[in-house]
Amino acid sequence: MNLQTVTHNIPPLYDSSSRVLLLGSIPSPKSREAGFFYAHPQNRFWRVLAAVLGEPTPDSIKQKRAMCLMHHIALWDTIAQCEITGASDASIKNAVPNDIGLLLRKTKITRIFATGGKSALLYRKLVEPHTHMPITQLPSTSPANAAWSLEQLIDAYRVIL
Repeated sequence: MNLQTVTHNIPPLYDSSSRVLLLGSIPSPKSREAGFFYAHPQNRFWRVLAAVLGEPTPDSIKQKRAMCLMHHIALWDTIAQCEITGASDASIKNAVPNDIGLLLRKTKITRIFATGGKSALLYRKLVEPHTHMPITQLPSTSPANAAWSLEQLIDAYRVIL
């Protein structure tokens, strides 16, 4: 395994009226390169979120930011730094959490959802003991999660409403 140390380089997307927080694990190489969440073209996150919210699928970062903020959705990741091989959540070691508590204090967030198993697991282990706010695990929108169809993902993500 070719582990590399990765430090989160994307600031959280939120404003003071954010009510729902969607947490990934850590940005993929494509997302870090783009400087924004879920940037891999094969990741279905933006198609799923737009369908759930009844919006057209956003193309630009500006449109993605606007859609999230309009619907009071905050985006961030559970992990601030870790060792990882490529974009493989299964390879994550030595995870250091982001300061989710700080984000919660600056917003109206009352519900937190993980966009995959590793994010939920690490949140429960590293963050929930401090925030005391539970997390609901959603299926990953990653292309690696081929078992879930776009329609199944959209149905699963409706719970954020």
